[in-house]
Amino acid sequence: MVVTVRSLGLNGIAGYEVSVECFLSGGLPAFDVVGLPDTAVREARERVRAAVKNCGARFPVSRITVNLAPAGQKKGGTVYDLPIFVGILAASEAIPTLPGDAAFLGELSLTGALRGVPGVLPMALAARSAGIRQLFVPEENAAEATLAGDLTVYGVPDVKALTAHLRGERLLPSAPPWTAEAEPEPLPDLKDVMGQENVKRALEIAAAGGHNLLLIGSPGAGKSMLAKRLPSILPDMSREEALEVSGIWSVAGMADPGHPLLTHRPFRSPHHTASAASLTGGGPAMRPGEISLAHHGVLFLDELPEFHRDVLEAMRQPLEDGEVTVARAGGTLRLPARFQLVCAMNPCRCGWRGHPSGKCTCSDRQVEKYVEKISGPLLDRIDLHVSVPSVEYEAMRRRESPESSAEVKRRADSARAIQRKRFRGTSVTCNAQMSPAQVGEFCELDSAGDALMKAAFDHMGLTARSHDRILRVARTIADLDGAAAIAPQHLAEAIQYRNTDILKG
Repeated sequence: MVVTVRSLGLNGIAGYEVSVECFLSGGLPAFDVVGLPDTAVREARERVRAAVKNCGARFPVSRITVNLAPAGQKKGGTVYDLPIFVGILAASEAIPTLPGDAAFLGELSLTGALRGVPGVLPMALAARSAGIRQLFVPEENAAEATLAGDLTVYGVPDVKALTAHLRGERLLPSAPPWTAEAEPEPLPDLKDVMGQENVKRALEIAAAGGHNLLLIGSPGAGKSMLAKRLPSILPDMSREEALEVSGIWSVAGMADPGHPLLTHRPFRSPHHTASAASLTGGGPAMRPGEISLAHHGVLFLDELPEFHRDVLEAMRQPLEDGEVTVARAGGTLRLPARFQLVCAMNPCRCGWRGHPSGKCTCSDRQVEKYVEKISGPLLDRIDLHVSVPSVEYEAMRRRESPESSAEVKRRADSARAIQRKRFRGTSVTCNAQMSPAQVGEFCELDSAGDALMKAAFDHMGLTARSHDRILRVARTIADLDGAAAIAPQHLAEAIQYRNTDILKG
């Protein structure tokens, strides 16, 4: 007898339907799993065998063949334990015929309890698209699965409860749609930062337009502190963005079972020893990397020159396209990577170049060698280059409270609202994502602005890319002012953030 059980699998960060076909036939007892299973899938045989016996059922003494279709797609992980278990019981007539609109996924323990698996959200979304209406998942993953909507989700604690439900003896309660029971922890606030008004202004512009940012300053000036407060002034994610980011985190095994939906934009800060593969993604399991985990959020690279050259160069294409294509021997994978890059670095190796104390011991050649680790093409993709000066004593002792993140966020939200109206009907959501054609349409200059731009282009040796990026920043500054057109003062402020001479002290 052949029984087909509907299940789900993962291809990168996308879910797809898998049919688990169980066939019991005569012959010597055997248990084979086919359909390009990896080691974890093949080991399901022992987990299923133990779970069947421990739930009180009789394991069939026959030749068992399990096929995972589509057979040409590689299958990995422990997600197929539960559908194989259900298929064997149905094929041996230990449980009634399964509903045609039900799907099963989850990992079995030897005792029959179910353990959570990664990637449930994208699989639940795929189940909804495939017409599945009942989804049986481990109890730990039930809240996450309800985020897909239009599904009756059953959180299964163990196989005894599942078999009782399928026999109609004791029905499982359906999981209620997940809602946040408490407010998430507050983000670090800008009011903690004393002084540095020029850098806070640059952060506001970056948040309002989605621009990339480079902070250059001596140790202790507050570069990392400021960068970590950028998410607190970024616009809130839409429901679609939150689901997309939460799905990526789920596939990476980083979802919180108690709070499966990310409500704050992600902030990722990999160490400078990170490899190119850990940043872009891939590996044996073809998992998302740091730039995908930072999708719709912030990727912070502290001590930028300490990163390996190949790691930094790997970001050039994702910064332009908003996605990364990972090609490995195991296959090719396209991952979303529309992140906001924020970098911090010292002005020289010792860190004290330009500091009032005069402690710097680096020669001009040593400074050049230190800065040479960052390529011109990468710098060209960073919109704002900001010098972070040392904080003065008077600023540290100032009694009045600095402006809070909530106040800055209100202005950034207003600017983003203007941009959403401007780009309505397109895939662009902020000024930083404008295409060259849109730059020409929305960033027109008057005669004074055109003369200023031409002088800057000739004097600073700008490229076509940096020319467009200056105009995008100027458009954001104009939006913060509520101006319909870019005025010369908006353009002048944008140009000052393009001063690469601060990299040489």
